[in-house]
Amino acid sequence: MNVQYTARQAVLTPEIRDYCEKRLGRLRDLADDVLDVNVILAVEKNRHRAEIHFKAKGAGFVVLEESPDMMGSLNLAFDNLEKKIRKDREKWRDRKRRGGRERKALVPEPAAAESEKRVIRGQSYAGKPLSLEEAMAQLGAKSREVLVFRREGTESWAVLYKRKDGNFGLIEPE
Repeated sequence: MNVQYTARQAVLTPEIRDYCEKRLGRLRDLADDVLDVNVILAVEKNRHRAEIHFKAKGAGFVVLEESPDMMGSLNLAFDNLEKKIRKDREKWRDRKRRGGRERKALVPEPAAAESEKRVIRGQSYAGKPLSLEEAMAQLGAKSREVLVFRREGTESWAVLYKRKDGNFGLIEPE
C-alpha cells in the first residue's frame, strides 16, 4: 500500500502520521487490495480540513471532512471512509451471493413458458328459470362455488355464490 501525505498550510507532526498509520492499519483489514492512499491536510483560517483519497482494486473513495482541529477532522474522515468501505464490501458480497439465483431465474423453464393464462369454460348456469330456494339447493348439492341462473318470475339473471362463512351471497343486476 502506497501512502502519501500532503500538508497545505499545515504542519505534518509525527503524532498525526502515527494516528493515520494506525487507522490505515484497520482499513487494511477491511480491504485487502488497497493500492494507494493519499492523505491531504489543509488549514484555512480556523478550519482544519482532512481529505483522504482511497484507491483499491475495483473501488475508489474520496472523503472530505472539516472541523476546528486537525485530529477531529482526521477522526471524522477515517470513520466516514470506514463506513463507505464496509458498505461497498457488503454490496459486493450481496451481489456475489445473489448472482447464482438471478441467473437461474432468467432462464425460463419449459413448463413455465406454457403456463399462460387461459379461459376454461365451465358449466355453472341453469338454463331454466329457478327460484332462490331451488338455486340454493342446487348449489349446495354440487361442489360448485358459483351458480348463474335465471330468476323465476322476472326472467332476469342472478348470481348465487358460497361465502367463506358458510352462507350464500346473491348478486342481482339493477
